[in-house]
Amino acid sequence: MDILAKLYESWSGFRPCGSELLPLSGSARKYYRISGDGGTVIGCVGTNPAENRAFLAIAERFEAAGLHAPHIHAVSDDGMSYLQEDLGDGQLFELLKPAVADASYSEEQLCWLHDTMALLPAVQFKVGEGLDWGVCFPDREFNARMVGFDLNYFKYDFLKLTGLEFDEIRLQDDFDRLTADSLDFNGDTFMYRDFQARNIMIKDGEPCFIDFQGGRRGPVQYDLASFLWNAGTCFPAELRKQLEQVYLRALSEFLPVDEDDFYRRYRLITLVRLLQETGAYGFRGIVERKQLFIDCFPGVLRSLHELASEPFGRYPYLTELLLRLSEEWDGSTILPGVKVL
Repeated sequence: MDILAKLYESWSGFRPCGSELLPLSGSARKYYRISGDGGTVIGCVGTNPAENRAFLAIAERFEAAGLHAPHIHAVSDDGMSYLQEDLGDGQLFELLKPAVADASYSEEQLCWLHDTMALLPAVQFKVGEGLDWGVCFPDREFNARMVGFDLNYFKYDFLKLTGLEFDEIRLQDDFDRLTADSLDFNGDTFMYRDFQARNIMIKDGEPCFIDFQGGRRGPVQYDLASFLWNAGTCFPAELRKQLEQVYLRALSEFLPVDEDDFYRRYRLITLVRLLQETGAYGFRGIVERKQLFIDCFPGVLRSLHELASEPFGRYPYLTELLLRLSEEWDGSTILPGVKVL
């Protein structure tokens, strides 16, 4: 906190009078709400210089594009700490949470979802316009290496921990085809990477964007899949379809949309995203024992089952494996005494 206190005083001219460590999630970064006569801000202490540089550069692009992300008030000389605008406590995930179980969303909640979907193409195209992709962390684009990392995340940090028997060679054959197919995208569009309700804040009725430091050049379908298929919200198929149409109407303002081609790519990218998400839940939940992520297992297994129920012709073994996993796994793991379902 010392560096953040000095940064606050240097920026505002006042010493802070209070600070509160905000709840941690999957990141090693620490966030503090700092208050004083200069106003209330969020202070961040990062752990990786390149990740901090990415966040600060992308935040600048959001602001230049007229999209509401936290304004950066001050940055430490070493770039490891900074003060940003406090967007309040209106996290979209928490605002939706009371209605998630039965999808009983109010008109106001549906408006937030529609507004978020309508803004997503602007995020992808306007933030991507003129962004120096070289600053992105950990890599400049959605490429074969990044897809391989994500698929291995699923295999090593979730699938193998379940103890489910599988043929690793056949799985890798499907992974190789899936990787090649995933890279069929054009254009310099910004892929937020973790576009989900926990990373959207509602302030004065307006969606605001946070935690985009992992963004890079990539296919537009990825962010749509990240949001609509996220295990924490588990949107029903009918609502997903409605929100997909909101997105496509907004997307058509930036490029012509062939819906059949879009949906073909979208389904494939949804598979990649769900495998990455499942790997993340495995690592954070099974390995690190974080309950927030363990709670997401039933939702992500339902999503995998729904997606794999319409077989992927080019990935037959992966399809079969996902159906087995979602139907047969009882939550047991290879870690002694650890069962998560």
